[in-house]
Amino acid sequence: MLQTALHFSHTLLKEVIKEGDSVVDATMGNGNDTAFLAELVGTKGDVYAFDVQEQALTATAKKLTDANLTKQVQLFHQGHETIETVLAKETLITAAIFNLGYLPKSDKTIITTPDTTKQALDALLPRLIPKGRIVLVVYYGHDGGEAELELVQEYCQNLPQEHYSVLTYQFINQRNNPPILFCIEKK
Repeated sequence: MLQTALHFSHTLLKEVIKEGDSVVDATMGNGNDTAFLAELVGTKGDVYAFDVQEQALTATAKKLTDANLTKQVQLFHQGHETIETVLAKETLITAAIFNLGYLPKSDKTIITTPDTTKQALDALLPRLIPKGRIVLVVYYGHDGGEAELELVQEYCQNLPQEHYSVLTYQFINQRNNPPILFCIEKK
């Protein structure tokens, strides 16, 4: 059976992340990806997780505490556009994940935007190790979603093939704008 974009994102990350790595959850949301990353990197690794909504931080902190995964995670109550200022210049990452759109079961007017997503990608690419991956799951069926999808697609298409491979993964026969996954891998 074909995997959903969300499940496939985890498959792509599991292939490259190992214990002790440093990774980024650019949009922590309800904490599912943050906890997943924390399990992969173990207590010797580092997860840097970002979100602008207090609700996201609260849900993520609870999930991490319940699973005994707090030691390796730093939660930042700020947008992913601040990655450049939060991560030390020498911090190298193995992977990053974005779920772009809005926080499920919350205020649908608070969304990720093309500008902040571009800033985050610009900050992450130079820190990505060879064979490292940045996965973006783009939910675009809301106001502003199409613009962000366009930005991500254009950004990925313009990455030089000598340095990056980019994959897209989507279901093309489903209703209600199923998410589209992009995976950037550094060569």
